[in-house]
Amino acid sequence: MRTDTRHHPGFAVARCSLAPGETLTAQSGSMYACSAGIEVDAKSSGGILAGLKRAAVGGSSLFLSHFTAQGEGCWVDLAHRLPGDVVAVDVTPDQPLQVTQGSWLGCSPGVEPQTKWAGMQNLFGGEGGFTLRMDGAGSAVLGCYGALDALVLAPGEQVTVATGHIVAYDSSTTLAVRRLAAGRTIRSLKTGQFLVCDFTGPGRVFLQTRNPKALVAFVQESLPKPDAEGVQVSDGG
Repeated sequence: MRTDTRHHPGFAVARCSLAPGETLTAQSGSMYACSAGIEVDAKSSGGILAGLKRAAVGGSSLFLSHFTAQGEGCWVDLAHRLPGDVVAVDVTPDQPLQVTQGSWLGCSPGVEPQTKWAGMQNLFGGEGGFTLRMDGAGSAVLGCYGALDALVLAPGEQVTVATGHIVAYDSSTTLAVRRLAAGRTIRSLKTGQFLVCDFTGPGRVFLQTRNPKALVAFVQESLPKPDAEGVQVSDGG
């Protein structure tokens, strides 16, 4: 599978070109266009229990979409639900990729998305205790909110990331969650970034420049507030 991106960085789209007989596995709802000659199927990869696990704790859909090319020149376009970048990331057998909830769009043949427990650090860091782990050999198509930063950490090199900005990371990295102002709860709260994640290399870390949870909070704050009798009252004029 060959992946080319366009309309980036603000409204990026990934075009996945498939060889005859090749199948793209994608998150339900991530396809927005495809060529003629594509056969489409939806099933719970790995069985119904695996599908339920993905939907309940992995932030993925119960049924995954499968697009199979029936001839030459077949392609599928994938887009993220939020405005931002799209990127194809290499996956190898010795370097599985951990993907946070809502960031996975699709993967090439040879890559299997599996829901894995990412540890208490990930849970308390606000990214969810479970991630989708990409195992195998091929590429995974990821989407993000805003622009995407790809960092390559050397052994022992460290970067601090605000929670909500993590897209994916190699399993070879280590992750630790802490308060932004070490040992200072009140001071950390005053910064507006209470918890942060420290990643230590070696490995890749993929970040998004915008936080989807901040968008949700902004929208909720902007909605009209009901008065005591349940009537919607607008803050505007």
